[in-house]
Amino acid sequence: MTITTQIMFGSIVLGICSAIHIVILVWSVTWIKKAAQWFSGHRGNVRRAVLLGSGFASVVVAHTIQVWIWAISVLILDALPDISQSIYFALVTYTTVGYGDVTLDAGFNVFGAMAAVTGLLNFGLSTAFLVGLLGKMLPERFD
Repeated sequence: MTITTQIMFGSIVLGICSAIHIVILVWSVTWIKKAAQWFSGHRGNVRRAVLLGSGFASVVVAHTIQVWIWAISVLILDALPDISQSIYFALVTYTTVGYGDVTLDAGFNVFGAMAAVTGLLNFGLSTAFLVGLLGKMLPERFD
């Protein structure tokens, strides 16, 4: 696969993953607002734990879906021989751990690197989301 093709396909998968991530985070804001209303009588740690746990769970679900998308993409392109290696590669690349024990051929290396770019961008978005959520909850804690 040419570098241009790798960048093109990688950008498409990155865009799909990021769109899914954004949709899940936006949906989770709606869910967290409803949970805040349901737990409005609980002014203690239970309410904060439910709200923060909901935000955290949303982030975990979003990242898990993206790892699966990358794994399936790698498998569809025949860049790795089986789903087990594809999931492992996608996970260590997406999280930018990059052990290097499972790598793609030179014809797919730029495409694989796009998984790391996806992870970096969406982990940044997740961090901002959780910091914003904590920012809304902490003033309540100190009032």
